[in-house]
Amino acid sequence: MCHSGRGRSSRRRSRRSRVVTELRPLTPLPLGINVLRNDAAAALALAAVCAGSGTFIRVNAHSGAMLTDQGIIEGRADRTLRRRRELGVPVAILADVLVKHAAPLGPQTIEEAARDATERGLADALIVSGTGTGAATDLDDVRRVRAALPDTPILVGSGVTAETVRDTFAIADGAIVGTSFKVGGKTTAPVDAERVRRFVAAAKG
Repeated sequence: MCHSGRGRSSRRRSRRSRVVTELRPLTPLPLGINVLRNDAAAALALAAVCAGSGTFIRVNAHSGAMLTDQGIIEGRADRTLRRRRELGVPVAILADVLVKHAAPLGPQTIEEAARDATERGLADALIVSGTGTGAATDLDDVRRVRAALPDTPILVGSGVTAETVRDTFAIADGAIVGTSFKVGGKTTAPVDAERVRRFVAAAKG
């Protein structure tokens, strides 16, 4: 049995591939892939091999550089765009704007970061989040990004609840929801079906 780093990495890739392959036939909805902390190349590979069309990847730092608890993550939009073209798959790139659990290495407004991700990085959509997983997103931040890029799809990436979803959807085009669906609103807890039903009902209005 191989215990080298390379062996462990290979097994992780195999598990990720299996998860995506088995999920794809279960839903007609777009399937999103995010390989942490900022492995856009691996996310693209999974999308191309296992998911095909109707897929998007989330890139935490598509442009610029962010300081995180796991070190510095750097955006390589050039490599990501080139690799997508080489693979020839219609995979959308959703880029975080000043991603959560991180801080920019230099002074930058949220408008500047959003423009860099779309106008220079050619991201297909943007994600605006709070400071961390489950943390409420400041809707003023979403409004600022919307004002700067009125024609760009924007998703809210954290902290949306049944109580705030209508206000969120009045500004944003969608949301990524996890913690709000869990028992007691705790990120590591199992999914609570009743919380999901309440959220969907509130979103539908």
